[in-house]
Amino acid sequence: MAFSASTKIRRAFSSSSQFRHDNLLSSSPNNLNAKTNNNFEEAINALCQQKRLKEAVDLLHHVDRPSPRLYSTLIAACVRHRALEQGRRVHALTKSSNFIPGIFISNRLLDLYAKCGSLADAQRLFDEMGDRDLCSWNTMIAGYAKLGWLEQARKLFDEMPRRDHFSWNAAISGYVSHGRPREALEMFRMMQKHESSNSNKFTLSSGLAAAAAIPCLRLGKEIHGYLVRAGLDLDEVVWSALLDLYGKCGSLDEARGIFDQMVDKDVVSWTTMIHRCFEDGRREEGFSLFRDLMGSGVRPNEYTFTGVLKACADHAAEHLGKEVHGYMMRVGYDPGSFAGSALVDLYSKCGNTKIASRVFNQIPRPDLVSWTSLIGGFAQNGQPDRALHFFELLLKSGTKPDQITFVGVLSACTHAGLVDKGLEYFHSIKEKHGLMHTADHYACVIDLLARSGRFNEAENIIDNMSIKPDKFLWASLLGGCRIHGNIELAKRAANALFEIEPENPATYITLANIYANAGQWAEEAKVRKDMEIRGIVKKPGKSWIEIKRQVHVFLVGDTSHPKIRDIHEFLGELSKKMKEEGYVPDTNFVLHDVEEEQKEQNLFYHSEKLAVAFGIISTPPGTPIKVFKNLRTCVDCHTAMKYTSKIVQRKIILRDSNRFHCFEDGSCSCKDYW
Repeated sequence: MAFSASTKIRRAFSSSSQFRHDNLLSSSPNNLNAKTNNNFEEAINALCQQKRLKEAVDLLHHVDRPSPRLYSTLIAACVRHRALEQGRRVHALTKSSNFIPGIFISNRLLDLYAKCGSLADAQRLFDEMGDRDLCSWNTMIAGYAKLGWLEQARKLFDEMPRRDHFSWNAAISGYVSHGRPREALEMFRMMQKHESSNSNKFTLSSGLAAAAAIPCLRLGKEIHGYLVRAGLDLDEVVWSALLDLYGKCGSLDEARGIFDQMVDKDVVSWTTMIHRCFEDGRREEGFSLFRDLMGSGVRPNEYTFTGVLKACADHAAEHLGKEVHGYMMRVGYDPGSFAGSALVDLYSKCGNTKIASRVFNQIPRPDLVSWTSLIGGFAQNGQPDRALHFFELLLKSGTKPDQITFVGVLSACTHAGLVDKGLEYFHSIKEKHGLMHTADHYACVIDLLARSGRFNEAENIIDNMSIKPDKFLWASLLGGCRIHGNIELAKRAANALFEIEPENPATYITLANIYANAGQWAEEAKVRKDMEIRGIVKKPGKSWIEIKRQVHVFLVGDTSHPKIRDIHEFLGELSKKMKEEGYVPDTNFVLHDVEEEQKEQNLFYHSEKLAVAFGIISTPPGTPIKVFKNLRTCVDCHTAMKYTSKIVQRKIILRDSNRFHCFEDGSCSCKDYW
C-alpha cells in the first residue's frame, strides 16, 4: 500500500510523540526502534522532496543512530537547495552522534560548503579528513577558483598527489573567469607539456577562452590546431569557445566560418555571432543573421534581443526595431528584463517618445537604464518639461540616479534655456546625491551658460573644475561664442581645441564664421589659410532617409541620385513659395568671397534639404518625413524646415548630430534653441 508524503510525515511525528511510552512497554525495543527509524527516514525523504529542509533536519534529532544513507540524502538536498545552515546542522549531528562519515559523505559536505561559498568551513573539514580522494582535492580547488581566491586554489593544485582533467579545468577556468588569462594560458601550456593525455574539451575550451581574453589569435589558433589534430568530437561548448575566440580577436570572417560549420547552434552561439557583426560594423549581416535565427526554431533570449535593439538604436533603424519588437511580442518576453529597457532606449533614440513612454509604462519595476533612456529621449526630442517631470518621478520612486541620468537632465535644461534650474541640478549632483561631476556634466553646464551668454559664470566653472576640460566642453563654449559673437572667449576655446584635436575642421570653420560675422575678414582669411596649409578639409554634410526599407544617402551638392532632377525641380518650386511666406536665406555663415546668389545656391543644395525633398516627393501626402544628418544642422536649414513643414503640411523630423528637431506647422520642437 502506497502512502502519500503527508501521511508519512504525520506517521513519523506520531511515532515521535509516542516513542518514549512505546519503548517502555515493548519487550522487543530493537524491533520497535527499527520500525520507528524507518518511519522517520520515510518522512525525512518526503520533507526533502517538498524542500522543507529545516523540518527534515528537526526530525533527524529523533532518529536513533541515523544511517549513512539518511545523512547522505539530507546533505544532497542541502547542496541542491544551497541550504548552508541546515547543512551545518547535519554536519554537527554527525559529530554529536559519534558518526564517522566515510569519504563519500565528507565529499558531499565539502561540495555543500564550496558551492555555498563557505570556504572556511570547507577548509576545516578538508584538514580534518583522514582520507582524501581526487574528488576532495578538486572540490576545494574549484571552490577557491570560483570565488577568485586563486592563490589558495593554486597552492592546493600544486600539493595534490595526482590530477585529472577536472583539476586542470578548474584551475585554468578560474584564472580566465577572474581576468588573469595569461596565467591561464601558462597553466594550459604546462598541462599540454606534462599531462597532455588529460586534455579534454573542457580544458581546451578554457584555453580558448584565455586566448580570447588577452586577445591572442596565434595562441588560439594553436589550440584550434590541437583540437583538429587530436580528432576530438567538438560539442557546442568548444564551438562556442572557437567562435568567441575569433570574434574577440577581430577575425570575423573566420568566426563566421566556425559558426557556419556548427551543426547544433544554441542561442548563445547565435547571439555571439550576431553581436560580433554589429560590433564590427557589419550591420546588414547582423540583421540578416537575426532573421535567420527567427526562422531556425531556436528561441532568442533577452541578451539577443537587447543586442539587436541596441544596434537598431545606434543606427536609428526604427522600422527594424519595430520588427524585432513585434517578434518579441509574438514569442513572449519579460517586460522587466534588459530587453524592455532596450526597447525604451530604441524608441527614444529614434525620436518616437510616444511608443517609448508606452513601453516604459508596461515595465513592472523600471530600472535605472529605462528611466535614464526615457529622460534622455525627452530631452533630445524637444520635450524638456517631460524629461524633468520623469526625473522627479524617478526620485519619488526611490530609484537613485547615476551620473548618466544627470546628463539627460542637464541636456533638458539646456534645450529649454532653463539656466538657473540647470545650475541647481548641476550642484545637486555632488551636494545632494553624493556623485562626482563628470566631463559630460561640465560640458552640459558650460553649454547651458554659454548659449545664454552668461560667460563669466562659465569661465568661473572652467577655471575651478576638478578635472581637465575636454573637447566637448570647449566645443560647447565655442558654440555659445558663435551665438553671441564673443570673439575673445572664442579664441580661448578654439586654441584649447587646436591643442586637443588639431585636425578637426569644425573648430576652424566655427572660428572663421565668428570672424566673418563680426566683419573681421583678415582674421577669417587667416583661419582658412591655416586650414589649407594643414590640409584640413571640412567634413562633408551627409543626410539619409529610409523609403520602403531602402536607405537613400545625400551629400551636400549631391547630383548622383537617380531622382535628383525631380528633387531640384521640387526645391525650386518650394523656394518660391517659401519666399512668398517671408523666408529670407541666412547667408551669414556661407563663405564671404562668393556672390550672394551663389551663397543662396550653396544653401539650396545642403544635404538635409535634398533628403527632405526626396522624402516628400516619394511618399503620400501627410506622411511624416524622418531624416538623419551626420553634422549639426545650420541656421538656414533649420529655418527652411519650419517653412517647409507649414507649406507641405507634413511633420518633418530631423535628427542631427546634436538632437532631434520636430518641425510641424511652421515651428520646431526645440523652440529655436539648440
